[in-house]
Amino acid sequence: MAFEEINFDTDNMEAAPPPEERSNRAFIIIAIGLIVFALVVVACLAGYALIYVPRQRQNQANQVATVNAQNTEVAKSILATTIAEAFTPTPEVVATDTPLPPTPTDTPVVIIPTNTLVPTGDPRTATVAALYTQAAQATMPSVRTPTPTSTALPSTGFADEVGAPAMLGLALLLLVVIFLARRLRSTTS
Repeated sequence: MAFEEINFDTDNMEAAPPPEERSNRAFIIIAIGLIVFALVVVACLAGYALIYVPRQRQNQANQVATVNAQNTEVAKSILATTIAEAFTPTPEVVATDTPLPPTPTDTPVVIIPTNTLVPTGDPRTATVAALYTQAAQATMPSVRTPTPTSTALPSTGFADEVGAPAMLGLALLLLVVIFLARRLRSTTS
């Protein structure tokens, strides 16, 4: 290597103008476009979350309420039909004018004053309760059969079909393949 003569004179160096800076106009336009696109996407998501989703939930709630009302009406009509089918008219009792002879009794009557009020129920309530009982008995099967339950464990799944020993054997085989491949790679390089 030879030493070269380096001239450090600054007088002879021409002052070169700095290189022109390139315009970043394309970058700025693309960046503004991406920002505008992101703002439009955020506005669309906000509109979807604030307008469409509540309407959809309200429609679903209305559908559920309609189905529940229909089911209630169907249940009421089935109950009314069952009550009407189970109703048996009572025969009319004809009163006779046969007086019974009075029988004298020697029962002493003891009256003890109390503050207990005995509520008298409406006879219609008792009739309706009896009709509901009849309707429930009409809809229930007379003989209940017990549902059998299994006490054995289920025999499904991958390990039951293939077997755990086979899976362990495959795992060992794959480990042997890995070690052999590494050994072959280290000997050939």
